[in-house]
Order: sequence, then structure tokens, then C-alpha cells
Amino acid sequence: MAEKRDYYEVLGVDKKATAEEIKKAYRKKAIQYHPDKNPGDKHAEEMFKEAAEAYEVLSNPDKRARYDQFGMAGMNGGAGGGGGFSMNMDDIFSMFGDVFGGHFGAGFGGFGGGGSRGRRVNKGSDLRVKVKMTLKDISTGVDKKIKIHKLVPCTHCHGTGSADGKTETCSTCHGSGTVVTTRQTILGTMQTQTVCPTCGGEGHVVKNRCPHCNGDGIVRGEEEVSFHIPAGVAGGMQLTVSGKGNAARHGGVNGDLYVLIEEEEHPDLIRDDNDLVYNLLLDLPTAILGDSIEVPTVDGKVRVKIAPGTQPNKVLRVRGKGLPSVNGYGTGDLLVNIGVYVPEKLSSDEKKIIEKLKGSSNMRPSQGAVSSFFERVKSMFR
Repeated sequence: MAEKRDYYEVLGVDKKATAEEIKKAYRKKAIQYHPDKNPGDKHAEEMFKEAAEAYEVLSNPDKRARYDQFGMAGMNGGAGGGGGFSMNMDDIFSMFGDVFGGHFGAGFGGFGGGGSRGRRVNKGSDLRVKVKMTLKDISTGVDKKIKIHKLVPCTHCHGTGSADGKTETCSTCHGSGTVVTTRQTILGTMQTQTVCPTCGGEGHVVKNRCPHCNGDGIVRGEEEVSFHIPAGVAGGMQLTVSGKGNAARHGGVNGDLYVLIEEEEHPDLIRDDNDLVYNLLLDLPTAILGDSIEVPTVDGKVRVKIAPGTQPNKVLRVRGKGLPSVNGYGTGDLLVNIGVYVPEKLSSDEKKIIEKLKGSSNMRPSQGAVSSFFERVKSMFR
């Protein structure tokens, strides 16, 4: 599958563009590549869909924020492929009322005006689930399969709501889904267009209702949903699995499933963005003499070299042993934070050994060590 272009690039706007600038850019692209202006042109049709998809994300503050933070991974629950995001032509034309003020249809085959394009398409409600992730899962990315309770299409009427599979054109709006009211005002004749109260904007009505779903076309059920969580996600991130929310009445468009990431605490490692921190407490002889010590990582252990005379609060960096960036921009490091344990109790023999060392000049801190210590303390209060 071809990699999708950046949404800002698609619309030709800056990442700091305002909502009005984004709408204006989309209007321009939609008019340029509209199918009625480019009949039979597959490239224009793809550009038209691409612009609509970009606008659908960037015009929504929540989706735009996720996209800015996580890129394509935040839109579809998969790394960079766009697998979970899809729009059909009905979805695209349904946006035109907001973007073009209901007048886009003029000169473009009547889209957005009366007729079938004015009919209301029911939209199912969205669902949210929480998924717990270990650091191991986060380091590699995982495929998840969960069973969710949701509204599903009625199997008896196949989601139509009709016991015999038949519907009738609404006699109030004659299939348009809207009704026009005309009234006289001091400014002249005014017309207002509203959703048809009889069919709810669908353009048709069910006479013989399905007894299993009471004519709604949806019932309570469950579905097993599979999706991919990319490597590098963090607690609080939310991924979208398009079309896996509640089913809509009368065969409408399904809602979306939002997957909220919960990060499980690791027994040894602390996460700091894409880096991992391990607090290593050395005994005094090891800190003085040096050694090679095993420390944990998300996928096993790695040895680090402790140089002789290692000081408390020294940080050792193990490159590439952290977590990958969710946007694919490299991998963090493992930071080993050194602490030194000073014994609280000593035997008489141990005390004698320490007493002998006490007078040695090497056991007293150098001027450089004192200065470094005070600088670190001062920096804590700045």
C-alpha cells in the first residue's frame, strides 16, 4: 500500500494554519478536482478523495491534535499505512454543507442540494476501550484482538429495519430527506430547509417493521475486533479504528472505535519519553574498584562497564536500548543512573579496615570533586 502524504502538504497549508485557512484551502482543492469537472479522470478522483480525507482530520480539533502528535499512527492504529482510515463518496459529499454553505451543488450535478444527495445518512455512535500495554509490547508494537459489546446490524432484516426488506418513499419529502418552508416577512419571502420530520431525513420509511429490532435495523450484540498498535505508543494516547463503533440505524455509517492506551508500570525500568531509566545501586567496593554489571532492558539484560572510581549520580548511556519513536524517528536509550550504597553498620574488623583507609589522601575528595558537587547542588535550586 502506498504511503500517504502529509495532510498539511495535501491541502498546501502550514502546520500552524487556522481553521479558516484549512477550510479555504480545502474548498479550492475540492473545486479543482471535483468529479463533475474531471469526468473519467481517476487521478483527479484520487486527489479529490485525498483532499477530503485531509480536511476531515485537520478540521476536527481532536483528530488534528492526535495527528500532530502521532502522525498517521494516531489516525488508524497502524504504523504509517493508513489501513484503518477510509472515506467513500457519500462521506465526502456529506461534508459539503459545512464547507460550502449548502451551495456547492450549483453547477456540479446537484450535489449538496435536493435529491438523493440531500438525504440524511445515519451515523452510529463511537465507542472507547482501554488497552493495557507493557513496555515489552510498546517496544515492538502488537496486534490485538478484543471482543466488544456493541450495536450490530439485525441479522433478520439485514439492518434495514423492514420485515419484508421493503421501504417506501417518504410522502412528506418525496424522498429528498428535507422539507422547505416558505413564509412572508418584512424583508420578503423567506425559505428555510429542515430535516423531514416524518423520515428523519432518510427519504424513505419502513411500513412493515422488523419485530426483532423494532424497525431500527440494529440490536445489541458483540463483535471481535482486530487492530494493530504501533511501537512507541505511550499511556494516554488514543488510536482510531474506523467503522468499528456502534452500527447505525437502517444501514447507515458505523461509528468509530477509539483505543485508549494504558501503560503498565515496569518493575525495574522508568520511562522518560523514548528513553528508559534504570537506577543501579552499587556497593562501595564496586564503585571504587569498578566491575561489569548486568542491568535489565525491555527484552533481556545487557552488561555495562563500571569504571573504577565511579561517582554517585553518574549516568551511563546504553545507545538504542530505549523505546522506538511512534513516528519512526529513531530509538531512545537506556540511562543507568548510578547510586552508591554506604553501609549503615560495620563489624569491628570492617571498622578497622575503614579506619586504616581514613587517613589516606585518596579517600578525601579532591578540590575538583568538591566544586562539581556544589555545582550540582546549586543547579537543583535554580
